[in-house]
Amino acid sequence: MKTKIALFLGLLLASNVCLAELKVGIVYMNTVLKEAPELKRLEQEFSSRVKKIKSMETELKSLEDKLNRDGAVMSESERTNLEKKLRDKSLDYKRASEETGYDLNTRKNQELGKLQRRIIEAVQAIAKEQSFDLVLYDGVLYANDKLDITAQVQKKLASAQ
Repeated sequence: MKTKIALFLGLLLASNVCLAELKVGIVYMNTVLKEAPELKRLEQEFSSRVKKIKSMETELKSLEDKLNRDGAVMSESERTNLEKKLRDKSLDYKRASEETGYDLNTRKNQELGKLQRRIIEAVQAIAKEQSFDLVLYDGVLYANDKLDITAQVQKKLASAQ
C-alpha cells in the first residue's frame, strides 16, 4: 500500500513538473477577424452599393407612403402609374439587394480563406519564435490574460502586408 501511495505521489509530482514546463498561448480569432484590414477594405469596397440600396429602400418607402396617403384622391391613371412605378422600383431594389448580398458573401468567403491561411502562418511563426507548446483559440471558457497572443498575431499580420 505504501508503495502504491509513493508511486501515486511520484506520478503526481512528475505530472506537475511536466505541466509547469508547458507554454500555452491563446488567440481570440473574433478580435483578429474584426480588426483585419482585408475585411475593412471589403466593407469599403461594397459601401457605395450598400448606400445605393439604402437610398432605393428610402425611395420605396416614400412611394408607398404617397400611395397610402394620396391613393384615394388620385385619378385612376395616376394611381395605376404610381403602383407600376412602385412595383418596378420594388423589383429593382430586390434584385440589387440580392446581387449585392451574393457578391459580398462571395468576396467575404474568398478573403476569409486567404486571411485564415495568413493567421495560421502568423500563429505558427509566433509559436516557434516564442517556443509555445500549445496555442488555443476562442473555444476556451477561461484564460489568463498573460496567455493572450492576439495582439502579437495582429501585429504579425500587419507587418506581413
